[in-house]
Amino acid sequence: HIDSVPGGGNYDGQVGSMGAVEVAWALEDAGARTRHPLEVVIFPNEEGGKTGSRALAGEVRAFELDIVTASGYTIGDGTRRIGGDPDRIAEAARGPRSVSGFFELHVEQGAVLERAGLDIGVVEGIVGIRRWNARITGFANHAGTTPMGQRQDALLAAAEVIRAVRAVVTSEPGTQVGTVGKIEVQPGAPNVIPGSVLLTVEIRDLSMDKIDTVFAALEVEVSRIEAESDTRIELEEFYVSHAAPTEERFRRYIETACATLGYRQQRMPSGAGHDAQSIARLGPIGMIFVPSRDGISHSPLEFTPDESIARGASVLLEALLRADQAES
Repeated sequence: HIDSVPGGGNYDGQVGSMGAVEVAWALEDAGARTRHPLEVVIFPNEEGGKTGSRALAGEVRAFELDIVTASGYTIGDGTRRIGGDPDRIAEAARGPRSVSGFFELHVEQGAVLERAGLDIGVVEGIVGIRRWNARITGFANHAGTTPMGQRQDALLAAAEVIRAVRAVVTSEPGTQVGTVGKIEVQPGAPNVIPGSVLLTVEIRDLSMDKIDTVFAALEVEVSRIEAESDTRIELEEFYVSHAAPTEERFRRYIETACATLGYRQQRMPSGAGHDAQSIARLGPIGMIFVPSRDGISHSPLEFTPDESIARGASVLLEALLRADQAES
């Protein structure tokens, strides 16, 4: 049992990383020896595209290293700045079935556990994610001298695309979600009709087939908007993260750990992407959620109490030991 996780912090990545380190220290302190080689892996850039775990799974494509992040650096440059070598990233890849098992501890990033008064979430599966850049090209012209009927307004067309994303995603039942989270307008002056817009489109679901279906319907709407607005709209995919169900027996290891430790738990999906979904291409995975206060995530207000982090680390330790004994 782990009573505390020193330095665990309240940010989602720290919870998993420090929880895993604490498990390793607990095993060392107890003189315990696992049947399988035990690795603690702290992946870089989970929030910016899971570059570390996707490299381990051989999923990072060359062009991704040239993507400029909010830091102003490309992913490749950022890798160099922290001592890595992006030219050797392919060497990190491991083969299928090279991992006997993988557990990840994470904050829920939602409010389900807190509202239900539960201690642990047993993740059933992690959503797939596809992202596109939508580039809308119109014609920049004077805002005062160009009649409304003669405009090729890229921003107006972009607004229709944003509306179409929501309309298509909500047009049929399901857990699919769609988001336009970033938009850039050129030339960006109050007296000039926007000539070009770049925006992002993201679609998530537990089924990659459902994501494909939603996107196909969106393409139909985009073609209509393109014709009606007299603009050109190009959709270019720049990110894919495959949906990943967790292993049923790994779910049971976590549930048994909760029962042993006296923690209340329930099974639930993960609407956020995680490193475990790339590692699922290498071997079976299990995932443990701990509550997030008020369900707030990706915000300075994100917080998980220390006692919840310690419970998650204890479950991680107990589930790991059960998997170590049971797996071949």
